[in-house]
Formats: sequence, structure tokens, C-alpha cells
Amino acid sequence: MTLARPIIIDTDPGQDDAIAILLALASPEVDVLAVTTVAGNVPQPLVTDNALALLTLANRTDVPVYRGCERPLLRPLYTAEYVHGPSGVDGAELPEPTVRQEPGHGVDLIIEACLDADEPVTLCPLGPLTNIGMAIAKEPRIVDHIREIVWMGGAFDEPGNTTELAEFNAYVDPHAVHVVFTAGVPLTIMPLDVTHRALMTPDHVERLEGYEAPVAQAAAGMIRFYERYDIDKYDIPGAPMHDPCVIAYLIDPSMFSGVDALVAVDITNEATIGNTTADRHAEPTATYMDGVDADRFFDLLVTRLGRL
Repeated sequence: MTLARPIIIDTDPGQDDAIAILLALASPEVDVLAVTTVAGNVPQPLVTDNALALLTLANRTDVPVYRGCERPLLRPLYTAEYVHGPSGVDGAELPEPTVRQEPGHGVDLIIEACLDADEPVTLCPLGPLTNIGMAIAKEPRIVDHIREIVWMGGAFDEPGNTTELAEFNAYVDPHAVHVVFTAGVPLTIMPLDVTHRALMTPDHVERLEGYEAPVAQAAAGMIRFYERYDIDKYDIPGAPMHDPCVIAYLIDPSMFSGVDALVAVDITNEATIGNTTADRHAEPTATYMDGVDADRFFDLLVTRLGRL
């Protein structure tokens, strides 16, 4: 029997973050050691409150939540209420949390968990890389104790979704992206190149709504709200499931195909800041995904959430 892969989810919920968290909690292939929160889609403390509410919804209050960074390393915080609504998880009435955040800072938790773990930990950042970059800068020894970082962020051959060139998570804290990209840690990236191929169409949402469980109903409600922005902006049939791609990859990497490349991020020019680039001919520093079996992906997503 294969043991569950220990992971830490670093997140800024966000409806698609919420779906990713719920997918992880529904999946025996991964063991969620902790959730750390970072300002991004909405500010602190909303992202922390949302994480606590999601764990309460899923009846998984055994998973500890640590509040992380309040703002990017060097830039003012840029948020996305225009996509996610004022709460970050509009579309569902989440329960009041029955637990509180743990004492201590999310960055310190990441450091301690990596150094103390019996086996290397996989970090799963679903938002800006502020906490991860800060942890590496504060304690570089953790690099040797990280099995892999699997990050949703960036855009390589795909246009950006926040500026013409930059994806949201990369744009919010490009300096943290630079720290992670140059740390020498095994890195897998889920950029817009792949997440824009993972569109949750009305048929998928209707399947999810067919499950009566509170988790499925809340997930469907969040997706119904969240999909409006992308459908209007891109004239596409459904919402990209950005962050759930990270968890789906850990469950079944055979659903994805990718490219090895030397990756970089622009941190010097305000007109292009947050732009991520890939040199496929240089010594690779990461793998970024650009293909997904969408049918298998959504069958996994809907089935797992429906049974949680």
C-alpha cells in the first residue's frame, strides 16, 4: 500500500483555492499536515477565516491553520475581489469556524515542518509565493528537506490574466517568485498554460450539484459565482480550475504533460513585472505543465468532492 504524501497547503482562499483544499481533504493519496495562509485573493485575516471555515465544512478541524504573511515582500498588496467577491469565497454560506488559527506564524511553521519531518515535505502554494520565499530566505536549509514545490502560478506561452503578461500570483509577489525560482528546489508549476485547459463547464457543475452533501453544494455555489468573471472576460464556457490542478497532479500526475525549462520572472520593469519566462534550451530549473486530460481531471474532482 502506498503511503499518503505529506503536504502543506499554502493558500489565499479564493474559490478555486477552496476547491483545491477540499479536493486534498477528500484524497487519501495526500496527507495535509497543515494549511498556511497568505494575503492574495483577499487580505488577511479573511484568507485565514476562509481556511478555517472550509476545514469546518469538511469536518477536518484536525488540520491546523497558521496565519502567514500580510503583504508581499516588497510591493503593496494587490487583491482580486473583482473576481472572488468581498469575502473571497462568495457563492456559498460557509459555516462559522469551530476552531481558531494556531499560535505562531505560517512561515515558521513551514520551516519547522520541513526540518522536523521524517520524510521530505511537498509544499503546495496556491497563491502568491510570499510565505515560501520568506521561509527559504529565513532558513535556506529547508531546501534540502523539501521533496517538491508544486505551485499554481505564472504564464509562459499563454497571456497573463492580471496584466497582458503576468498571471495574478506571479504579479502579486514577483520577488518571492524569484526567490523560489532560484532556490534550487524541485519545482513543478501549474501556469495558465494548463489551467486554461481545465474549464469547469455547466455539465460538470450540474454533476456536482447532484450530490446532496454540504461540501458538494457549497463547492457548486462557489463555482457558480467564480465562473462569471472568466466567462465574461474570455468568452469561455466555464471557470478555469487553477488551484485544483496542483492537488490533482499530486494524486495522479499522469493526467498532465509538461515541459522542462529554465524559468525566470521579471522583477525590474514595472511594465512587465510578474512576467514569467521559460528557456527550454537551457539547463532546466523547473517543469511547467501545458497539457491536461480534462475529462479525467473533472471526473476526479467531481467524484471526490461529491463524496466528502
